[in-house]
Amino acid sequence: MQFDDQLQRYFATTDLGTIPADALTAGIERMRVDLGMEQDRSRRFALWSLLYMLGAAPDLDVAFKDEADREAARNFMDLVAGSEEA
Repeated sequence: MQFDDQLQRYFATTDLGTIPADALTAGIERMRVDLGMEQDRSRRFALWSLLYMLGAAPDLDVAFKDEADREAARNFMDLVAGSEEA
């Protein structure tokens, strides 16, 4: 999954700064539906990561059945937090 491709798919643009609030809400809802239906672990993680960056990710125990996936998500969250501090 390419980041720009996902932005284009869910928000019809690759520029997050230009997405109107209602389009952002609608795109996030579509992403959450797709996350719930996605069976591929890597695609689920990519969707969850983008939702996390948008402040709309479901809790880890809801998003991931496997503990290894939850740990990977925690590591991602730590990396994001570390980059925000820098």
